Amino acid sequence: MLVLLSHSPPDMSMEGFQPMKILSCLSIWFLFHSCASNSDYTLPDKYFINCGSSASVLVSTQTFIGDESSHGGYKLSSGNSKAVEEPTLAIELYRTARIFIQSSSHEFGISESGIYVVRFHLFPFSSLGNLSNARFNILAYGSPILSNFTVKNSSSDFLPVQEFFLPVSVGKLRIDFVPFDEHSFAFANAIEVFVAPLAFIPDFSDIPVPGEVQAYNGQLRSLLHVIHRINVGGGNITPDNDTLLRYWIPDDDYLLYKGTAKNHGIYTGTLNRQKATIFDAPDSVYRTAKEMNFDNNNDNSGPNTFNMTWRFDVRNRAKHLVRVHFCDIVTNTTNEFTKFNLYIYSKFNKEIYPWDVIQQTAAPFYIDFVVDSDDSGSMSISVAPKSDNNKNQTAFLNGVEIMEVIDNFAPRGSHSKRMNLFIIIGPCVGGVVLVLVILAMFMFCLKRRKWMPVETPDWHLVPLYGGSSHSRTTVRNTTGSAHADLNLGLKVPFSEILYVTRKFDTKLMIGEGGFGKVYKGVLRNGAKVAMKRSEPGHGQGRPEFRREITVLSKIRHQNLVPLIGYCDEGDEMILVYEFMERGTLRDHLYSPKGESEESTVGSKLSWDQRLRICIGAARGLDYLHTGSSRAIIHRDIKSTNILLDEHYVANVADFGLSRLDQVDQTHVTTDVKGSFGYLDPEYLRCFQLTLKSDVYSFGVVLLEVLCARPVIDHSLPRERVNLSEWAMSWQRKGELDKIVDPLLVGKINVNCLRKYGETVEKCLQEYGVDRPSMIDVLWDLEYCLKLQNTAVVREPYEDSTTDVGLPLPVVQRLPSASLEIGESELIHESYGYSDGDVFSQLKLYGAR
Repeated sequence: MLVLLSHSPPDMSMEGFQPMKILSCLSIWFLFHSCASNSDYTLPDKYFINCGSSASVLVSTQTFIGDESSHGGYKLSSGNSKAVEEPTLAIELYRTARIFIQSSSHEFGISESGIYVVRFHLFPFSSLGNLSNARFNILAYGSPILSNFTVKNSSSDFLPVQEFFLPVSVGKLRIDFVPFDEHSFAFANAIEVFVAPLAFIPDFSDIPVPGEVQAYNGQLRSLLHVIHRINVGGGNITPDNDTLLRYWIPDDDYLLYKGTAKNHGIYTGTLNRQKATIFDAPDSVYRTAKEMNFDNNNDNSGPNTFNMTWRFDVRNRAKHLVRVHFCDIVTNTTNEFTKFNLYIYSKFNKEIYPWDVIQQTAAPFYIDFVVDSDDSGSMSISVAPKSDNNKNQTAFLNGVEIMEVIDNFAPRGSHSKRMNLFIIIGPCVGGVVLVLVILAMFMFCLKRRKWMPVETPDWHLVPLYGGSSHSRTTVRNTTGSAHADLNLGLKVPFSEILYVTRKFDTKLMIGEGGFGKVYKGVLRNGAKVAMKRSEPGHGQGRPEFRREITVLSKIRHQNLVPLIGYCDEGDEMILVYEFMERGTLRDHLYSPKGESEESTVGSKLSWDQRLRICIGAARGLDYLHTGSSRAIIHRDIKSTNILLDEHYVANVADFGLSRLDQVDQTHVTTDVKGSFGYLDPEYLRCFQLTLKSDVYSFGVVLLEVLCARPVIDHSLPRERVNLSEWAMSWQRKGELDKIVDPLLVGKINVNCLRKYGETVEKCLQEYGVDRPSMIDVLWDLEYCLKLQNTAVVREPYEDSTTDVGLPLPVVQRLPSASLEIGESELIHESYGYSDGDVFSQLKLYGAR
């Protein structure tokens, strides 16, 4: 059957249905919703490898580094290989290649989990030798992703790229090139491995079929192989003109009936990118299109049914992710009355109504389908006007992408060795397993009914990640008041929140803050989450709620708490985050007044652990300040807004008070908001918020970490009430060691403490202009950690800000004020190394 899930009942015919099946999805998909200029995603620097060479090659703005050069995080275990060259080729990247006579591995250090773009450039040239012998497999994590590859002769539709979307975890990604047999060889011109934009590939899809509802999910655990990427109505698009370095080829060779279609002229106006970013497809795709050619309607060049049809080669009976791109550059004025049908295999049709997506022309959007191919070896996609006798009706298409879904991808090849054993014992245990499954389902249903709220008749798990750019539209709450959708594709239904929290069971409550109560839970996909539920009477409301979602949709960093989703139904405002196992930083320093010591979570932190936590938080804040074209001022830095994961890695949280402003602005005039004791005194006096306001607040946190006491404690004598004032009085006397946490007495290197005190003192300067930037603070903290872990005995003057070199033969000194942007990037690139590695890579052994 051919069925599509849509927001309104689709127009479909069930007559003449053949025994093939299309599973389709149209659900909310989180993208960087705003225009491409507002997206914080940029093409990463790693990894782009120019094989068979020591030279670098520039492609667009990206440098491919020779595999014979040394570069961090990448390792080639080449076995028996050799470099070859054909210097006369027009494309510089394909002038060199590496031939692998034996199985050879490439290891890539991965510091961030996610979906990765993995590309292999495999352009054949004569210097490779006998090309008929090039027959090989490529493996990732020990499992084949490209099998029995052979070199094709160059043709009009030949692309020298094999592209995959691969789920990758932090650690080492190993890719192997394996010749098919002893007479074969493998080769590669270039390799790309980099993380894709967030939620670039959908994971969950609801698939309705007659009489029931099925679900296709777990796509993020599948391997996707790009089969076709087509620029409809336009020419070739090369990596030089694509934001993700992709190839797009023209559609003419795939068009079944030439006379039914014509190319629309290149659109030169402004594209209204609200539903699709430049990472979904470049402008070149959406500025061209094929439209109906009504002049040739009666030229007998096509079938009786007038439509435009493309036919693409695909593998028989395989699942494919099909993405179709639309942008109405065809209608001259309003597109309010433009409606047409999209067909797949001529048996399924979906109405395309651009005006329903966005009430503007030239507005790009796309739709995703999960499609099962039939036995024909091809897939047909058509568009045609609706048969409503409206003479103004037309149809158009801008682009098509087809990716084969390999959902049995099994990293490390672990299950194949056990297959024979499974075949033997499978039938023996099948009955037992069936009984257990039935029993588990029965118990699960009982629990669901027990937890189900009266107001929700049934549970419907709406996917957190869907497959369409245009399902993000303006919504209305239950009271009927309209408010703009945040366009994040992360909406979680309130029914799911109730299910996960057992209707907000107090046993699952783990805290309470300015926004409301916090509950822990486990989503149905197994993700551990923390949910903040807004409550009337708290200081933060809808503006803070929406601001936090907006900010977290634009940023992505290992030291910032990831936003999983949000619920905005009626009066309910709920934020869903990744659960941080170790709680807040304050939990590990001291108990709030009125609580017993037993309330402190976990064990006391060592000084080394505290320094590493501070360094992680500083990295997160530096990313907020400098990681994009718009600086983000957190405005509420405090120890309860620094969360720790199970490995005690710091994650900055709570962006409800944050401000986004241009980095070249000196300040923002705004009302004073934040937490007393952490507030920048200049901000309090002048109402001028700056990046240095965060630096001041972070300096107070550094004192909390050192002294393990509240920043304001009215139970203490007057001179000790305010932590920053009290601690700075001791710092100015050079006796900061007198007030450190008793658990740390005698455990802090004296030179480390001296440098730490100087760093805090600089952060707490009265005027922002006198404070360091966060990158300077980060540098100083990393230097403190180096001092803490060194056995070298140092004199006090050696740690001053005027002489900062460690006692090594060659010393490069760099004062705080001299850091340039390039050095800031070096700091960020060093995150995957140990502290020793960081300093060896940077060749800088001084403080800031």
